Amino acid sequence: LSKIAPNVCIKVPLTWDGLKACKALSSSGININVTLCFSATQALLAAKAGATYVSPFIGRLDDISTDGLNLIDEIRTIYDNYDFKTQILAASVRHTMHVIDCAKIGADVMTGPLSSIVGLLKHPLTDNGLAQFLADHKKGN
Repeated sequence: LSKIAPNVCIKVPLTWDGLKACKALSSSGININVTLCFSATQALLAAKAGATYVSPFIGRLDDISTDGLNLIDEIRTIYDNYDFKTQILAASVRHTMHVIDCAKIGADVMTGPLSSIVGLLKHPLTDNGLAQFLADHKKGN
């Protein structure tokens, strides 16, 4: 799969076998996304195995009354402490505040629904301001 294009990234689960595959493939220069991360200890192992990305699933943690954003913060601290190059890919993003909070904490990448991305653009004052500009233009002001 990695021969298709240089930007192809192979996804492996955060399991023992997934980490072994990550180590072997990343040692050959292949980009690896270690997915299904639910703890800082798992993220540490992914970075040590040479992962290009680690994907903590913040929405799924929130679903079980655990703070998914706290996990992003813990991973960012660990990766910064040891200058790991593994990028944090915030996964299972559910809403715009997840996007903003992940950006403030320092997640490198995120995947989420289109509604969360479009929601970043929307603001009632922008909509009202545009409506007022158009009304003023129509009046000739």
